[in-house]
Amino acid sequence: MQDLRISLVQGDTRWHDPAGNREHYAALLAPLAGATDLVILPETFTSGFSNDAIFKAEGMDGPTVAWMREQARLLGAVVTGSVQLRVGEDVFNRLLWATPDGGLLHYDKRHLFRYGGEHERYAAGRERLCVELKGWRINPQICYDLRFPVFCRNRFDVERAGQMDFDLQIFVANWPSARAYAWRTLARARAIENLCYVAVVNRVGVDGNGLHYSGDSAVIDFLGQPQVEIREREQVVTTTVSAQALAAHRERFPAMLDADAFTLG
Repeated sequence: MQDLRISLVQGDTRWHDPAGNREHYAALLAPLAGATDLVILPETFTSGFSNDAIFKAEGMDGPTVAWMREQARLLGAVVTGSVQLRVGEDVFNRLLWATPDGGLLHYDKRHLFRYGGEHERYAAGRERLCVELKGWRINPQICYDLRFPVFCRNRFDVERAGQMDFDLQIFVANWPSARAYAWRTLARARAIENLCYVAVVNRVGVDGNGLHYSGDSAVIDFLGQPQVEIREREQVVTTTVSAQALAAHRERFPAMLDADAFTLG
């Protein structure tokens, strides 16, 4: 593992305006070219969190997927974030993982936000995604997934060279300020219990439903301490997470050796 540069893009997403959002976020990303390894955008960054956006959901051959790939190429970095994407008869809240070499992976949000009616219109994913970047194992998830520690849990396998499932966990979100305390608390809990870094990226501003977002995007270390935290304004921040510090913590405090073995259903 090498140290990893992470850029949090805490933006004010335009409501139901994919082209406008691609232009807006491209301007925020441009200064990051050659200066980062991983760029994290908010959840549903082309539309805002809207059940009505389903009617204009793009396919995997649409402009947003092409835009993600182009941004990764231009920046020389992985670019990730979620959008509504149609696959056959279903629409998923799909996180895209675009790499500079043109590669593309995805994760479909498993836990759909019942309180907001997301489960009535969107299809749920099933499989957790783990990817590698500069030797780091990374698990990206989406918003409401943060509330479900079993699905988020980091497992340790002594037969797999003593590796854990992941070293960095990512959550992209549209998490309203009314529940900001839960957002901050749960993010810290995931970092502590999983002996990993956690990067959380939320949006700011007010959406078309009148919901206010206070941001609180952050990179949190394995002790639950924020290494960097963004308050209520549009901002792009880059920070570097330490492979050595993470390895030293796991050696000093090997709680994973006492963890319960389980499989995800």
